[in-house]
Amino acid sequence: MTKITEKRWTPFQVMAVITVIATLVLIVVGGLVRASGAGLGCPDWPKCFGVWIPPTNVADLPPGWDPALFNPTHTWLEYINRLVGVLIGVFITITMILSLWWVRRDPIVTATSVLSFVLVIFQAWLGGQVVRSQLEGGMITAHMLIAMLIVSLLLFGAFRGHRDRLRFSIPLHHRKQLLALGIVLFTVSIIQLVLGTQVRELIDAAKNAAIKPPRSQWLDVENTLYLIHRSFSRIVLLAMGALGWVHRRYSMSLPGWMGSIVVWIGVLVISQIFIGIGLERLDMPGVLQLLHLSGISFLLTLQFMYILVLWQATDVAGG
Repeated sequence: MTKITEKRWTPFQVMAVITVIATLVLIVVGGLVRASGAGLGCPDWPKCFGVWIPPTNVADLPPGWDPALFNPTHTWLEYINRLVGVLIGVFITITMILSLWWVRRDPIVTATSVLSFVLVIFQAWLGGQVVRSQLEGGMITAHMLIAMLIVSLLLFGAFRGHRDRLRFSIPLHHRKQLLALGIVLFTVSIIQLVLGTQVRELIDAAKNAAIKPPRSQWLDVENTLYLIHRSFSRIVLLAMGALGWVHRRYSMSLPGWMGSIVVWIGVLVISQIFIGIGLERLDMPGVLQLLHLSGISFLLTLQFMYILVLWQATDVAGG
């Protein structure tokens, strides 16, 4: 049974949860920017076309800028992405400040919040480098991986702040098996994320080429990297199936909400596979690109939460 020891949330607990959710929203907005090809909608950093608020019409461009670089939709998508990023930075700063009151109660909470703050500053700097590099492939991959690291740290800090609310008892043997399978699934999903970002870089290179190929040729289905990415989805599915089967086997010793997490993980794994098939067969529609980019973020977040909850569960005899 879940053990609830506190009824009222502290300011840190509230802000930590809000910040995790808001950071995931930022990843969705970033996915929209990338799927729409608006990554260079603002060709400079930190300003946009040399000003803090970009124009809405090409006639209003500041002197010295090439009108060919201006696409109002792309510019404002990227600008909104940056504004949301600033807002998330404010949220993380507030979370860090509030975590200082936890330094004696749980110094890991404070340390995690401070590290998240440092990383978000680095991420902002890296975002500028991505723009200056004209969306260089490796830079984009690093930007995505650090974004997921920030989410994981924020989630870890939020979880530490709420762990007494989520604590339950489980036979040691059950916990070890489920934890091992959860870590395996999380690991192969991270590998799949890296492979996917590499494939995405190939697509970006194709669509940004001097002679732009038709949309149907953006994805080279015979490319070795893509074939590995596509085949590796079977390993992710197998790992998910194993976790789902063992979790169901031990479901009587687990709280019901843990089963809901596993169900949603399964839904996301399967949907990601079908979205990937749709991207290949339907010539890379933008909405599927957005769902594919965002879906992996939610998937990894749920997997990490599942691991955290099991990690702190109380062992009892049995199993």
